[in-house]
Amino acid sequence: MFKLVRIGVLLLILVVVAGDAWLTGLRNTDWDIPLEVVIYPVNGDGSEETASYIADLEDDVFRPVARYLASEGAAYQVELLTPVTVVLASEVVSQPPPAPFNGSVLKIMFWSLKLRWWAWRVDTYDGPTDIRIFVLYFDPARYKNLGHSLGLKEGRLCLVKAFADYQYAARNNVIITHELLHTLGATDKYDPETGQPFFPDGFADPDRTPLYPQIQAEIMGGLIPESEENGKMPDGLGWTVIGSLTAGEIGWTE
Repeated sequence: MFKLVRIGVLLLILVVVAGDAWLTGLRNTDWDIPLEVVIYPVNGDGSEETASYIADLEDDVFRPVARYLASEGAAYQVELLTPVTVVLASEVVSQPPPAPFNGSVLKIMFWSLKLRWWAWRVDTYDGPTDIRIFVLYFDPARYKNLGHSLGLKEGRLCLVKAFADYQYAARNNVIITHELLHTLGATDKYDPETGQPFFPDGFADPDRTPLYPQIQAEIMGGLIPESEENGKMPDGLGWTVIGSLTAGEIGWTE
């Protein structure tokens, strides 16, 4: 009996998740109307400091993301003046299911279903939503390094780990934009072992002479290459560009 109930619950999750993904897919990637991007703050460490930061958050913290995509889109002759709108939803008090990094394919697939079910259940935004970005905030006084962020094309949602301090807001927006672009089909352009961007597609200016140091980062390349072995995190979106391959992956070019 328990097994039948468990199978029934899983089938229900599949139906809900598949329907949500189908409806979301209908609204995305044509670039004929702006995509509605919603930011959901989550207290990742449960601290009072992070809670206070989230309580003071406003939409304007994330407006650079929309301005950046508008500017980069114009460089590729995207006719839509505002490719995305970014709004802030109420805080989500539930924690997402932990990702099974280095897990089996089956475990990752099951986790993906649980994540999308969780995102559907905890949604705090009463309005149209194309891409959901759950930002898990952590107090930088307690955490020096954060784990991986991710963006899923299936389900159009992201889990971003960020620091709960305004001095990190610009860098947080770089990560948010990187993961947002994953939901639209953009691929990583760096070596997962070293973190170094691939040449040439992971470089903002692959024709630069001399090649190093680069001045900017390709947004999906992650770092600003300073040499063959070293790179640095861009301090904000102004230090990044969307390269031609990424533009093609998200439907900005043929």
